Amino acid sequence: MPARAKRPNTPLVLCILDGFGWREGPGSERGNAIAAAAPAFYYGLLERYPHTHLKCMGLEVGLPEGQMGNSEVGHLTIGSGRVIDQDLNRVTRSLESGAFAELPAWRALIDGLAAHGGKLHLLGLVSPGGVHSHTDHLYGIVALARDAGVRDICIHAILDGRDTDPLGGLGYVRDLQAELDRLGAGRVVSVCGRYYAMDRDKRWDRVERAWRAYVHGEGETGADAESIIQASYDAGVTDEFVLPALVVDTGGTPLAVVGDGDGVFFWNFRADRARELTWAFNSDDFDGFTRPVRPDISYLCLSIYDASMELPVLFTKEIHANILADVFAAAGLRNLRTAETEKYAHVTYFFNGGREEPYAGEDRELIPSPKVATYDLQPEMSAPAVARVVLDALDTGEHEVIVVNFANGDMVGHTGVFAAAVAAVKTLDGLLSRIVPKALERGGVMLLTADHGNCDEMIGAEGRVLTNHSLNDVPFVVVGADYAGRADALGEGPFGLRDIAPTLLDLLGLDRPAEMTGRSMIAGSARDSQPS
Repeated sequence: MPARAKRPNTPLVLCILDGFGWREGPGSERGNAIAAAAPAFYYGLLERYPHTHLKCMGLEVGLPEGQMGNSEVGHLTIGSGRVIDQDLNRVTRSLESGAFAELPAWRALIDGLAAHGGKLHLLGLVSPGGVHSHTDHLYGIVALARDAGVRDICIHAILDGRDTDPLGGLGYVRDLQAELDRLGAGRVVSVCGRYYAMDRDKRWDRVERAWRAYVHGEGETGADAESIIQASYDAGVTDEFVLPALVVDTGGTPLAVVGDGDGVFFWNFRADRARELTWAFNSDDFDGFTRPVRPDISYLCLSIYDASMELPVLFTKEIHANILADVFAAAGLRNLRTAETEKYAHVTYFFNGGREEPYAGEDRELIPSPKVATYDLQPEMSAPAVARVVLDALDTGEHEVIVVNFANGDMVGHTGVFAAAVAAVKTLDGLLSRIVPKALERGGVMLLTADHGNCDEMIGAEGRVLTNHSLNDVPFVVVGADYAGRADALGEGPFGLRDIAPTLLDLLGLDRPAEMTGRSMIAGSARDSQPS
């Protein structure tokens, strides 16, 4: 059988610099780790190759207007080539319409508790960040449980500090308490930083501390949630890292722990950081740590955290046809996905529209993230090893498309340590200076972009450290021999993340499926020159 002709612009490398936003204009250098790092190679790419910037937040990615983007939403949009209505909106609409109260899994949990008198434990991130959860959802859930006759609603408040102000938790819990007072229902019974309760890298020592607080009542204590948080602040501990703590009565006894006959509802809509506690509560063969007691509970997940566990779920994932992965498979196009642990799910599961299994022709290579307490301690993370995977793939020539994510801009940006973020950007610049020449040497093209901003804006107007994602656009650069010096190679924007997939397909000589509402950014594209 004769060898298949080489596709145009292959190998094509889609390089996603996570948390690497685009800032320009007056004041854009303030708190901007990219500007401070002065990445010479990256700046050289901007000088030589056509580039633009992409919308990556709010309505452009299926979120409420003004809502910052995130990695899950970003990769879902990039991989699907369309705007997908996100779970944040789906849950909000369901609560507002009243449909939430009639969901069968909710009714089963609530009716059982109302009949038998068990406690309802609401476990989730008390944050308006909108990345993993939203406090408005919690307020609505408490009201529904009250109206359904649940007598004891126990709130286990996980604090944010990554997607929100590191010291915002106290205000959010005060707002929560005011809403509980207004509703006349619910009480905050524990407080815990997401560092412990929402790990996603199997750092079981962290998760165990949260679980033992919830089940055994072990941990720090305080008279109320506000005093616990304030004591943490006084000790220099911000929201993300607040130790698991129980609210206790005057005798020092926790107000509530999870026990037999209770119901636990994890109300985060995002799955990746809800899985580990869910496993600890429910898995028969769990081996992350020893569970002296495993309470007999009813457990409910807001979305599918782990399909293999077959737990009750309120919102199942929507299936989207003809995403990039479908087109690759139909075309027999061999592709590689690689990232370190922190972002591996994003270039696989989320990029593939919520599908766990690889498609035909899809290879995956996971690089473990370093086992450090926080990534400012190792700002290069595992990026050099991820880059080596890409370089080796370019050498072998076995893959026509390589999708790679470098986590540094986001994960180090979340620490709020500016000097570390600068070091992270310098690491990325050095790695790009190795990957780009290799791709060009092989006759390929690199599409350099990001999913959202973070390290581009780390200091607020008042000098406050920012650890959350920025609201800035992200860069998009087309690097290839045929595009050098062609500033007019890209069409007229504005463009968004949904336009990446049609552009990639255009470069590969493949047609854009009708389901993709994005458009090719290549000027004068015969395949796709007009927005849908």
